[in-house]
Amino acid sequence: MSLVQPDGYLALPASGTGKPVLVLHAWWGLNDTIKAICARLAEAGFVAFAPDLYHGRIADTPADADVLGSALDSNHLQAKAEIADAARFLDERAGQPDRGIAMIAFSLGAYYALDLAAADPNRVHSVVLFYGTGGGDFSSSRAAYLGHFAEDDEYESSGSVDELEQALKAAGRPVTFYRYPGTRHWFFEPDRVDAYDPAAASLAWQRTLDFLRR
Repeated sequence: MSLVQPDGYLALPASGTGKPVLVLHAWWGLNDTIKAICARLAEAGFVAFAPDLYHGRIADTPADADVLGSALDSNHLQAKAEIADAARFLDERAGQPDRGIAMIAFSLGAYYALDLAAADPNRVHSVVLFYGTGGGDFSSSRAAYLGHFAEDDEYESSGSVDELEQALKAAGRPVTFYRYPGTRHWFFEPDRVDAYDPAAASLAWQRTLDFLRR
């Protein structure tokens, strides 16, 4: 039975089918930047879906984003269930059943991507993290991991990045983490004008496409 599309944004390549990529938004919500990322993935031949974990709400300031992000995390079991539903929907919609999905997660979304890769190892084969980390037991994961992290990040310490890298390697997972000199949190997002770094963003994007195309 076909799954109903969850609340979110779907972008399809011209062929209508392709490798599926689930995109988890940062604490700003499902804004135009995340939709544009989905569109870029579709242009590159992927089927991209970004679930709207805030269900229509979007934040423009860190203070407002913190309120929305904290509310989501306080109801994290519901958030995890919605992300799992989105992954199942995308897996079916991509037209490549049983081949699994990749995930790209930004900041707040990183914790949930790491969680799903461990909770549903048969479905998630690749995880891309943008300046976000998380803990947990990764021993059941079967995914490969790519990470893009800022050098000067007030939200994610270099220690947290190192700890995650070591934990994933200890679990036997393929891991490649990049640190981008002179960058700050949100360096990939052009609407964050105080942090956006075009050169680092371009390099991170190419590395991401190369990783997803393996």
